[in-house]
Amino acid sequence: MSSLPAERVEGKASGDVERPAAWAAVGALTLGVFALVTSEFLPASVLTPLARDLGVSVGAAGQAVTATAVVGAFAAPLTPVLTGRFDRRVVMWALMALLCVSNLLTVFAANLPMLLAARILLGASLGGFWSMAAALAMRLAPPAEMPRAMSLIFTGVSVATVSAAPIGAYVSDTLGWRAAFIIAGAVGAVALLAQLATLPRLAPTSTPRLAGLIEVGRRPAVATALLGVLLVISGHFAGFTYVRPVLEQVAHLDVRAVSLSLLAFGVTGFFGNIAGAALVGRDPRLSVLAGSALVAAAALAIVVLGQVGLVTAAALALWGFAFAMLPVGFQSWATSAAPDQAELAGGLLTSTFQVAIAAGAVFGGLLVDQFGPLSAPAYAAVSALAAVGLVLTLRRRAARAPAPAVACEACP
Repeated sequence: MSSLPAERVEGKASGDVERPAAWAAVGALTLGVFALVTSEFLPASVLTPLARDLGVSVGAAGQAVTATAVVGAFAAPLTPVLTGRFDRRVVMWALMALLCVSNLLTVFAANLPMLLAARILLGASLGGFWSMAAALAMRLAPPAEMPRAMSLIFTGVSVATVSAAPIGAYVSDTLGWRAAFIIAGAVGAVALLAQLATLPRLAPTSTPRLAGLIEVGRRPAVATALLGVLLVISGHFAGFTYVRPVLEQVAHLDVRAVSLSLLAFGVTGFFGNIAGAALVGRDPRLSVLAGSALVAAAALAIVVLGQVGLVTAAALALWGFAFAMLPVGFQSWATSAAPDQAELAGGLLTSTFQVAIAAGAVFGGLLVDQFGPLSAPAYAAVSALAAVGLVLTLRRRAARAPAPAVACEACP
């Protein structure tokens, strides 16, 4: 079932010959990422018919996103620890199986508690998968091929971002919202089969410990990055989770226009990734700063001119471009702030992202139910502006900080 001999994956062969990259296995991980992110984003595009079918409010239905995020926040740091003694490919197979079960339960959900239970399983799968994906890529490809391998894996995120929302909206309005999750479940099953066929034996190399998370989280630069995540990411998901009611009830767009608007959100995200990567090369905080500022501008445009369909659609496209700049910026910011503990910093970042997603979905739901659909993008604008202020303050402090003294061995 392995595409490479195990000894070539776990280390170099005799004679220190560099192992070849297991591209089939990397591709299977990419497919898994696509399936997971698609399943995670689907509720935003089917929220209205889902809520109507289950007989709950839009805000209550949006807690399907909250359940996934809350569990994912705990699963990200705990999965490597709790499964530390198991073959890593077996762990990945189990996580993909959880994804399939989650989508199956969602398809047959008869009420909100059953839906939330299904999304809890997705959270466990999502958090565990993301906590291990980068480490597995390091073992499936030699150092020289690592950038290419990581780029391929994260392509799954971009493709899912582009396709999940518009396809979900179209399928839900033509075949029903449950059909969208049937498709997502089928993709997950294909990803599981691909990983069963390609992932080589990956024995655990060490036992991760949670104690190091506290030390890394106390570092000022890392803590500031995590605070920035809580601000702008919670605002984004407060606004984006409930964007369909804005498009339908405020901008009065029809089904086709809603699908096209969501497609534009995803397509512009490709270019946002490119722009964010370019800024990260100069300073990761620049990517966060630009992304947060543009999210605030897009959300404010929707709040002020949301009744104009063309303006709302254009603002949503700008929002997609802006949001895509944030993950790469935050990831580079956190890991560069703790280069000696990059994996732990990445784990903290993943957990914080999930907490921010949950907080955004909860608060956005409360706002929408109490004050109407435009209250969610209003909160997104405020939180994104707060993130802009945070980054600008940090950059000013760094500019005023005195340069470190240079040691002089010849000096007395």
